[in-house]
Amino acid sequence: MNRIAKVERNTAETKISLVLNLDGSGKADIDTGIGFFDHMLNGFARHGLFDLQLKVEGDLCVDSHHTIEDTGIVLGRAINEAVGDKQGIKRYGNFLLPMDEALVMCAVDLSGRPYYVSDFHFNNDMMGKMDTCMVDEFFYAVSYSAMMNLHFLQMRGRNDHHICEAAFKAFAKSLDVATQPDDRIEGVLSTKGTI
Repeated sequence: MNRIAKVERNTAETKISLVLNLDGSGKADIDTGIGFFDHMLNGFARHGLFDLQLKVEGDLCVDSHHTIEDTGIVLGRAINEAVGDKQGIKRYGNFLLPMDEALVMCAVDLSGRPYYVSDFHFNNDMMGKMDTCMVDEFFYAVSYSAMMNLHFLQMRGRNDHHICEAAFKAFAKSLDVATQPDDRIEGVLSTKGTI
């Protein structure tokens, strides 16, 4: 089974082309123009075992905001499209991920209802060429475009790089669990009969 989505988004601020395979092996070909963001997305693909092809041309002469937020919108749409009708999948996933001194928990519900909560607390304004405030903007965009509940709890962490990387990897692992089929589930996992 290959659940693959191809999404493009072209605006006056960004031009984005993305291909996501939820049933991949962790292969990534990513170029957003922001090295640190590329590093985070590579970790997302590798640790979620998703294949991800992504090319972004953004107005980086302004700042990183449009590039990162719009990438979140496109990735969220791709997740929603690739998951499809959600028949037989686990729907929920969570993961507690340590990275050196950082410890971040992520929980996902592919509920069809978008909601985002986090308590990240970073110590600096920037990580390479990526604004730390864009971590929340990215995941907010993903959650709303994917129509998912997405929660993060930062339990420990002093190093911004470690906190951010733990978050991206915890999200990947949680999403991988949530999208996995379970033979015991008939239809969708909901008492309402629909998601």
